[in-house]
Amino acid sequence: MAASPSTARAINDRLALEFLQDEGPLTAGQLKTLTGLSRPTVADLVERLQSSGLVTIVGETGGRRRGPNARLYGLVADRAHLAALDVRTQSVTVVVTDLLGATLAEAVLPIGSDTGTEPAVEGAAALLERTAREAGAVRLHSVGIGAPGLIDPVTGELRETSGLPAWHRRLVAALQERLTATVLVENETNLAAVAEQRVGAARDGGADSFVLLWLGFGVGAALVLNGKVRRGASGGAGEIGFLPVPGTSGLPSATACDGGFHTLAGSAGICELAERHGLFAEAGPQEPPAAAVVRAALTAGAAGEAFLDALAAPVAVGAAAISAVLDPGRVVLGGEVGQAGGTALASRVEARLAEMSPLRTKVVASSLGGAAVLRGALLTARDAAQNDLFAPPS
Repeated sequence: MAASPSTARAINDRLALEFLQDEGPLTAGQLKTLTGLSRPTVADLVERLQSSGLVTIVGETGGRRRGPNARLYGLVADRAHLAALDVRTQSVTVVVTDLLGATLAEAVLPIGSDTGTEPAVEGAAALLERTAREAGAVRLHSVGIGAPGLIDPVTGELRETSGLPAWHRRLVAALQERLTATVLVENETNLAAVAEQRVGAARDGGADSFVLLWLGFGVGAALVLNGKVRRGASGGAGEIGFLPVPGTSGLPSATACDGGFHTLAGSAGICELAERHGLFAEAGPQEPPAAAVVRAALTAGAAGEAFLDALAAPVAVGAAAISAVLDPGRVVLGGEVGQAGGTALASRVEARLAEMSPLRTKVVASSLGGAAVLRGALLTARDAAQNDLFAPPS
């Protein structure tokens, strides 16, 4: 059955808007080429989108051509303002952008382990509101939040998880109560995978399936299979810190991952390994100490080489467990530590993995590092805004 004229217009408008979002300002001729629509159809949709306030003329082409320059059409950047929060155990980072993703303001708030739940929640909420004002955002349209812990796959809410501060869960509820914006919360590692998939290391080569192995203060994994993030029955897919591995003094429990993969590949474990190789380094603000020592190892000569070889072994054990079950074809070493290790660490992990598994698995370093969580949260917020703003009028 053919689409009705109104449905066809809505589909065409959405297609044009997505090209303008992804490609930047375009002429009517370029929109015609990209969409495959006729010139009159493109002219009509451009007029409709201008009338709706979503598209405006942002300039003219300056190329060498006969006749007048063609007009360039672009999205109205301030039609919506977005925000993203990266909620860590002892800090919150906020960024506010326009609809095109241009950063307008950002801020970080350290939150000590001795801070009470309500003061922590109030401080984080006030930080977001203050940053939005500094960005000139009268109203936020969508807010994406990345947080550690399990997200209930049915309700979409952050579940109460042992070992994490109580203010994490309360903050999400408080922002939903205080803001008129759409507030979306997702596991931090899953958001990092979204960012790596769309604008990072997993985008190269068009990887449809991959696993992000997060190496930061702690460890985690995100599973992207056939282009979609897989969360598991309870939202806990990728809690690889609890994976029992050789080389530890015990086994993890239901309430603590000590003795699991976390013990070997978490920041504390990596720093202990570095110390045994005589490597020390000072971490930057909000940076896992392991990222600093891994970065230092790249220029530390023989000691650094030996340390990277030793570090690759436990990381490869975790990657091998994932590979044996999922056969993703690609593992991205994410987080601050994965990015710091770069190709030097990734190539070592890939070589060790090849010794343990018959499944060919490419291992690459993150191109976004710790910033992937915020980037993923912003992409999620932008998707929500687009679904609302680009929808046909009811």
